Amino acid sequence: MYLISIERHFDAAHYLRDYQGKCENLHGHRYVVIAKVKASQLNEIGLAFDFTVLKKNLDEILNSFDHTCLNDVSPFDRINPSAENISSTVYDRLKPKFAEELVSLDCIEVYESPDSWVTYRPG
Repeated sequence: MYLISIERHFDAAHYLRDYQGKCENLHGHRYVVIAKVKASQLNEIGLAFDFTVLKKNLDEILNSFDHTCLNDVSPFDRINPSAENISSTVYDRLKPKFAEELVSLDCIEVYESPDSWVTYRPG
């Protein structure tokens, strides 16, 4: 099994509704997002999947979050923009891009800081 990973980032502000702590106030992060796809075989030129295509697909999603207040962007205008909700939202938006490919989306990791992150892999 091959696990292909890329790392991208975006900058955004957010606040956590009903948190009852300092994160309930508006603040920002440089979010790091790692997407991992898995493949059991290589294509005819020896690649499991093209990094460039994976970056393009993920960037299309993250660009809608970059330099925003996440609380103003769907679906975070309805649900808290927690790292958990960001990771599952990115996963759900990225997964259909692989419907016709020989790979499948394994997981999404979202880092709020270098030492705090969430990994989402549906269950």
